[in-house]
Order: sequence, then structure tokens, then C-alpha cells
Amino acid sequence: MTKLLSQVDAGIARITLNRPQQRNALDIPTLNALLELLDAHEADPAVRVLVLSGEGRSFCAGADLAEWAAAEARGELETYGWTETAHALMTRLHGLTKPTIAAVNGTAVGAGMDLALCCDFRIAAQSARFKAGYTGMAYSPDAGASWHLPRLIGAEQAKRLLFLDELWGAERALSVGLVGEVCADERLQAQAGELAERLAAGPTFAFAQTKTLIRDGASRSLAQQLVAEQSAGLLCGRSDDAAEALRAVAEKRAPQFSGR
Repeated sequence: MTKLLSQVDAGIARITLNRPQQRNALDIPTLNALLELLDAHEADPAVRVLVLSGEGRSFCAGADLAEWAAAEARGELETYGWTETAHALMTRLHGLTKPTIAAVNGTAVGAGMDLALCCDFRIAAQSARFKAGYTGMAYSPDAGASWHLPRLIGAEQAKRLLFLDELWGAERALSVGLVGEVCADERLQAQAGELAERLAAGPTFAFAQTKTLIRDGASRSLAQQLVAEQSAGLLCGRSDDAAEALRAVAEKRAPQFSGR
């Protein structure tokens, strides 16, 4: 069975984790395949936005515990390479210049939750459940949760989710800002598709500059951020999309952005 499904249509790349019998758990081959696919979509000018989802009843169960147990049996748990491969994937997904949407169905646990946290937008089906899963196994976070969660939901809520290893439903996740939208299960793909269409039709070069500003701004002073905004604004002003926006205003029509 193909571990990932992918299709591109009208600027939208849909990536589906396709290990439903394993609740879309992330073994090393899946991590590498997803990393390779992200690289391909980032380089493809036909792709303007990415939507990530899971096949079956789970978004992603996190690390593949069968692979983990096999590595432990060989005495290779600390060296078999899962953590390094997962870190490369999380870094790549978080660093993509194109907008990313996680359409979360069912459970998102451990690194599966972290995968969603790396995306720009998170839409949860009503059945979605979120669980850190680390301290319940006597581990600390190892795929980015300790970085993302305090920024998204604040330190105290992050500690509650991580320390107590609570299972949060979609409405709880929405109330604290872990996700941006909740919808009926049968509406999940359509809801994600509608957001993706809006993003794909937009000035994606400007989105990329804005995404970088937001990502890097946390480590800058306001004065430094204003300098960065000025530099990004100059790049946007020289883009084809900026020229198209001015033409559209003069011609009293909606702009047709190319992402360049």
C-alpha cells in the first residue's frame, strides 16, 4: 500500500497519510516519503497551497510503536534514526514558504499532533481528538510540541496538555486556540478545500513574505522587525502580483494573481 496519497489540482496539493490500519503512524519510510513530497511541492510552481490529512479514522497516531519496539529489541532505540528524521520533516513543514492546512480527522497524537502544529492553519472535524502522548509514556516532547504549544495556547495550557496528557476534543482545542475552525466530520474536506481555494487564488508571493516575517519576528525587536518588513515590502512591490493589483484597481476588476 502506498504510504502517502498526493494529488494537485487548481494550485492545491492534497497530501493524505495512508496507513489507516496503523492509524497513519509515522515510521521512518513514511517520514522520508513525506519529506521528499514536501520538497517536490515546494519547488513546483503549480502548487500554491498544501492540505494535509489522514486516511481512515485517525489523522496521525504519532511514532510507529511497532517500529520503536523493534528498534528497542535490537538495542537501537536511541540510534535507529526516527527522531532525526522526524525533526527534519517538522523543520521542513514549518519552514515551507507556501501556506499549509492540516485537516484533522479523528485522533492526532504525539508527533501526529506536532505535524498539525507545524501547519499554518488547523481545521478540526468534530470527531478530532488531540493528545500529546509523551509524558504518558514517561517521555518529554521530541517533535516540536514544547516549542509550538506555548506560542499557540500559552504556557499554562501547554503544561496542562503536556504534563497531564489529557485528551482534548475539538471544541476544547478551538476554545484555547489549538485549532482555528471546527466543522462536521462530513464537511472537513470541503471546509479545508474552501480555505485552500481562497489561499491558492491569493498573492502567494506576498503570503510567503508574510509567513517568514511572522515566523522570524518572535526573535527580533520591533525596530528589527520594521526593517525586515521594509525589505519584504520592497520585494512584494516588485512582484508581478503587485503590478496586477494596481492594474485591477485601475480597471475596476478583481485581481488575478499568479503568485509571482
